[in-house]
Amino acid sequence: MPLDSIAEILASCSERNLAFWQVVLEADVEERQVTAEASFEKMRATWRAMLDSAESYDGGLRSVSGLSGGDGELMRRYAAGGSALGGGYISEVIATALCVGESNACMRKIVAASTAGACGVLPAVLVPLYRRGEREEDILRALYTAAGIGAVINSRASISGAAGGCQAEIGSASAMAAGALVSLRGGTNEQIGHAVAIALKNLMGLVCDPVAGLVEVPCVKRNVIGAVNAISAADMALAGIESRIPVDEVIDAMGEVGRRMPVEFRETALGGLAATPTGKAVKERMPHGAQ
Repeated sequence: MPLDSIAEILASCSERNLAFWQVVLEADVEERQVTAEASFEKMRATWRAMLDSAESYDGGLRSVSGLSGGDGELMRRYAAGGSALGGGYISEVIATALCVGESNACMRKIVAASTAGACGVLPAVLVPLYRRGEREEDILRALYTAAGIGAVINSRASISGAAGGCQAEIGSASAMAAGALVSLRGGTNEQIGHAVAIALKNLMGLVCDPVAGLVEVPCVKRNVIGAVNAISAADMALAGIESRIPVDEVIDAMGEVGRRMPVEFRETALGGLAATPTGKAVKERMPHGAQ
């Protein structure tokens, strides 16, 4: 089945007594004409690349622009000290999001999920859980859930900052991560849908305003916000809290907001933080090759 409606996925789950991830797996098998085993191995390779993007982080690296690098290491040290306000898991999530986002800025290998600019969100919520003992097979199933959510958002709205602002990039990644967490924690298929809706609503309208046109400021730190938002949305859904607006309608609304968003706020570096005096000064002093 085409992955263009969360409601249709949920209906298929209900009619056939399947989990969300199983419907997405079937769709992948059908679309790419591969076996379920081959699909799983592809997802396993994706997960291991995602895991490596976090674990191979080098705090000594700096981006060509000099805007990114080292913050992930600072957060790791702070988290290790045990005084982080958010506690163990949340502080590890923040550190991982920074590490992967900085790795992207430093041209290291990452997994674009949903996009390169939002690459830190999914590993941020999943890698710390994996380190705490979550089974790889369960992580893979959660990633199928995330993939299905991303496919629907891309079909109904957009995952591109240039088309829909940062709500389409960090927002979609956050929704994917929220659904993955609900799946991983044994939530119902319906709770996955509510988590997606809540996560997207929380970030609706978020503009894409990269300083100097680079995917660094504020992009790297927005990965943190996307990850922490995903956790809060997943916890609310798992608690039984429901979105008052159906998930597909939320996705459609996000798409409409993106289409109406002024071009200055859609990855053009003409508005928002990029247009501040400091943002303009950063652009002026950038080496030509870094712009």
